[in-house]
Amino acid sequence: MSSGIQIKPKTAVQKSKTSSPLPCSPEPTIKPQPKPSDKLNPKTIDPFGVHSRPPSPFAAAYAKGDIPCRLVHGSVKHRLQWECLPETVPFDPLLITLAEGLRETKHPYTFVSKEGFKELLMVEGAAEKAIPLLPRLVPVLKAALAHLDDEVFGRGLDALVQLSAAVGPSLNDHIKHLLTNLSRRLMDKKFREKITVALQKLEQYGGKATVAIIKSKIPTYSSISS
Repeated sequence: MSSGIQIKPKTAVQKSKTSSPLPCSPEPTIKPQPKPSDKLNPKTIDPFGVHSRPPSPFAAAYAKGDIPCRLVHGSVKHRLQWECLPETVPFDPLLITLAEGLRETKHPYTFVSKEGFKELLMVEGAAEKAIPLLPRLVPVLKAALAHLDDEVFGRGLDALVQLSAAVGPSLNDHIKHLLTNLSRRLMDKKFREKITVALQKLEQYGGKATVAIIKSKIPTYSSISS
């Protein structure tokens, strides 16, 4: 009978449209419609696109929703929105995965990896979580510092300083593996000042012992205490 049929309101459908989708929500069958602005930004990549192949471990993790933060576009600048408090996120393997992403050259990977790495190292207790990962983390940073792309190198250099600020002298045993790439880039005028400042930060956070390590690879370095 028609009187026994109930017509469901559209609130359930409307709710699903208005609620913010989680980055880890798998929606492989839904392909976003291209925007006119996409043509103006050729470096933007759709991680869920049919023809997109993740070029790195970071891109693969991002496409699967394994990165617990997402890019939020702002009118002035972009920011990250975390699924949960960064303090509660395991550093292993996320910090290493974010470091892998520093070698990316396409949006949104570039922003998410750079900002995610920085924000994760700023949480309380970051040092004790990051120090055990240094043997695995330093080779990843070395790869970013050896990259031919200037922007990738710049992100790697920033990440190195951020890591040094977080772990302090614990990085001293690993710095020598990174200095060769910094020494090569010192020959480039556009990076000379930034690298010098970075070395000074390494000394500041690493202590007096850092000076001898830096000078062993970069003899022209002048200590901030001299």
